[in-house]
Amino acid sequence: MGRVQGRVESALGRLLPGRDIGPQRLHQGMRYAVLGGGKRVRPLLAFAAGEAASADPARVEVAACALECIHVYSLVHDDLPCMDDDVLRHGKPSCHIEYDEATALLVGDSLQALAFHLLAEHRVADDPATQLEMVKILASACGSRGMAGGQAIDLAAVGRTLTLPELEHLHMHKTGALIRASVALGARCSATLSSAELASLDDYAKCIGLAFQIVDDVLDCEASTATLGKTAGKDASDNKPTYVSVLGTAEARAMAEELRVQAHSALRNLKAGGTRLGELADFIVRRNF
Repeated sequence: MGRVQGRVESALGRLLPGRDIGPQRLHQGMRYAVLGGGKRVRPLLAFAAGEAASADPARVEVAACALECIHVYSLVHDDLPCMDDDVLRHGKPSCHIEYDEATALLVGDSLQALAFHLLAEHRVADDPATQLEMVKILASACGSRGMAGGQAIDLAAVGRTLTLPELEHLHMHKTGALIRASVALGARCSATLSSAELASLDDYAKCIGLAFQIVDDVLDCEASTATLGKTAGKDASDNKPTYVSVLGTAEARAMAEELRVQAHSALRNLKAGGTRLGELADFIVRRNF
């Protein structure tokens, strides 16, 4: 994990506009939001899926950076007062606190654009049709039928009691869509996997996407702000429906563990190379930060 995280951090540092390039404040804000924080779970998943497909790591690196740009853009926008209104991210002031709301909005916009710029500028697949499919997968994952749509559902659910299927629908979009895209893009950096193996990887990604959010909800209740690097207990204070509020802590943890087992089961359909993906499923469910 440390090796991949370091590689992605270095690549992002190269691919983001320099601090001294105009408009300087915007580019400084982009670098502030992206560099030096986060677990890089989505790049880790892309690299693990790429390893399963025997993909060129240089290709996966570009896809991983595009995914992380999308993820960080979503965090910058989520923290804005018109969204989740949070002042802390990755243990430091949120982008709109360190800079201002207008700059934070533009930082998110620019990171989203940069993600697609990277996928268009670099060769990341064996053939143009696959590369175009990768662009489509990422666009779907972050648009109204993916992450942004999930955020809209989440905002509309504040103060409401959701059923478990409704909560799963919300988080399959808000959190799960980009996690599924991370696995899909990493795998498509090579053409070695069959359609059946790609489908199994997608089943794996669906499981860990939901598990990731369940564990996040549990940690929001149990971990400290210092541990999380963001404001602990905020979901409860904002009266947002979570897996803990719907299931309780013990049952939520049990559901995450069941999803971990299902994720491992999906990996059995791969001919080889699923070890890292299995280890990441374990990390996602059993982490404490």
